[in-house]
Amino acid sequence: MSDQEAGAEELPPACSEEEEEVEKLYRAPAQKSITEIKELDQDDPSLIKYKEMLLGQAASGAAVADPSDPRNVIVEKLSLVVGGKSNVDLDLTGDLAKLKETPFIIKEGCEYKLMITFKVQHEIVSGLRYIQQSYRKGIKVDKSKYMIGSYAPKTESHEFQTPVEEAPKGMIARGHYVVKSEFTDDDKHVHLAWDWAFEIKKEWAN
Repeated sequence: MSDQEAGAEELPPACSEEEEEVEKLYRAPAQKSITEIKELDQDDPSLIKYKEMLLGQAASGAAVADPSDPRNVIVEKLSLVVGGKSNVDLDLTGDLAKLKETPFIIKEGCEYKLMITFKVQHEIVSGLRYIQQSYRKGIKVDKSKYMIGSYAPKTESHEFQTPVEEAPKGMIARGHYVVKSEFTDDDKHVHLAWDWAFEIKKEWAN
């Protein structure tokens, strides 16, 4: 098999039309605030214990948010995780317009994961998900969606890692890719959208 054939076959497929249709038809349940949840069934000891587990630090009224920051979800960084190598991080709290200027370098055929570090404050957020679309020379070559879950406010940051993926390989796969990413939830609220880039190379950068 030629390099061109190998590279073409190993590029990840985009999501199916059926998956897109299911996404459009899904309706998220009504969201309740922390105050509303705490006031429900206050005479039921078992439910009180369950709510304490669900709400974590927020159940006791502890401050789990910066009052001056209205954001419910703060996406802090995106990291490239490769076994045996130090993580490479993109800071998502600064100037997002500059992220494409420092692309991740990925060796063709290697196994890697992406890790997103984020914080939830103020209220519970339901159905967090990470969506990314990859483009090569302006043509979309991949779309991936990852369900992350629901979280109560917490002072500590959370980390989510994608499943292990294998970078495409072959002459046709090498080169520069641009990725459009979104961190969203069941209510289709986009907590952060950003563009970044990576390059598939024959070897790791020195």
